[in-house]
Amino acid sequence: MSSRRFGSQSLQRLLGHWQQASSRTPLWRQLADALRLLILDGRLVLDTRLPGERELASTLEVSRTTVASALAHLRDEGYLESRHGSGSRVILPDSRVIPSLSTAGTSLDLSTAALSAGPEIHQAYTHALTSMTHYLSQTGYSQLGSLALREAIAARYTARGLPTRADEVMVVNGALSGLALVLRMLTGPGDRVVVDHPTYPLAVAAIQGASCRPVGVSLPQTGWDTDGFAATLAQTAPRLAYVMPDFHNPTGRCMDIATRQTIAAIAARTRTTLVVDETMVDLWYETPPPPPLAAFDPQASVITLGSAGKTFWGGLRLGWIRASSRTIATLAQTRDTLDLGTPLIEQLAAQWLMENEHNFLPARRAMLKARRDRCGALMREHFPDWRFETPEGGLSYWIELPDRLATQFAARAETIGIHLGAGTRFGLSGAFERYLRIPFALESTGLESALLRLKPLWMALNNTEPTVKRSVV
Repeated sequence: MSSRRFGSQSLQRLLGHWQQASSRTPLWRQLADALRLLILDGRLVLDTRLPGERELASTLEVSRTTVASALAHLRDEGYLESRHGSGSRVILPDSRVIPSLSTAGTSLDLSTAALSAGPEIHQAYTHALTSMTHYLSQTGYSQLGSLALREAIAARYTARGLPTRADEVMVVNGALSGLALVLRMLTGPGDRVVVDHPTYPLAVAAIQGASCRPVGVSLPQTGWDTDGFAATLAQTAPRLAYVMPDFHNPTGRCMDIATRQTIAAIAARTRTTLVVDETMVDLWYETPPPPPLAAFDPQASVITLGSAGKTFWGGLRLGWIRASSRTIATLAQTRDTLDLGTPLIEQLAAQWLMENEHNFLPARRAMLKARRDRCGALMREHFPDWRFETPEGGLSYWIELPDRLATQFAARAETIGIHLGAGTRFGLSGAFERYLRIPFALESTGLESALLRLKPLWMALNNTEPTVKRSVV
């Protein structure tokens, strides 16, 4: 299979503001760090072929020697493979070891918003192994998922204000797998898909992987821009719109009742299918979210995605699709080309977790709320020029920086073994260079240690002395 070639202009947009003229770090090293960050983030996918040295140097307005040195450094680290006459191709080292210029600490991933497993996960799988005996006389194949689990999921929707039957639910291998299945059923190459902007980066990857074009509707300072949403649907005639109303990733905001009503009405009026991602819906810290968006207008075509990953554990690769029974039947036919169903052991474990969630979810929310509040206090203390709102739910803060420094900061963090989620991961065409996403799922001691390691990097990058920081507080 031939490599995908990345144009120099597209690469320039992804790189963002990677240069810092006042830095003592050589320019070639800054470029190498920024390119490595794109590879580790997955924005430069494996087997991508980069532009030639001369073309890239001209686009980035640097010397060819700078580009050649950066690419040579990445080749030495195992991130590029070059052949004479065919350019450089993205690869990964044999073991993913983040290069380090420092011996301070071990590598830490602050780009992933997820929790480790609690003791209830072991209980769930123990119960699942016991319960599985009953199913061993059957084939184990099921496109829709086990009836008992679908009934449990349907009951959850009904309790939240959206009456649901088991035949309106399909169990899939995670919400992202569900999105890919919906895209396969509803879209074709070149179709437009409207998304919030910023949005979940793997959703954008799935949309682009389906050969569709994501079209962003910018989120205002608070809430959602319903007028902009309506205008974008009218102007672009998308095949569908992907939204995350419940503790939106990355901003953490929650769509209110009036906005849900308006969005549903717009979708019904324009006959646009809404794909609603409820991955974070159970992670609320003050008040639970309003009823599901699908409950607000019976004329709207709404497909809802759910997941056990954030609520229970990411290693439980299980999600679901809630839609009309006709849509579910069509999805089942489409699924034949992808897989033959979700592993039974995961379904039995998820069913036990749903039946017993009242015993552990409240404590999980209380723990995350405490970590959220502690993370906010630490950032206010050590990074007073970062601006952010306390998220209503979810697992992370959306940080506005005082300047377009996200790529540079994330690239520098890699050198001390900390992987950050630069805002550009969550935007289209390199947007959100002024933003970072900082998860608070890490226990407080580890999070404080990570922030203290990042603090001198930020101060050097932002040309700020400690005395100045203290006078601002």
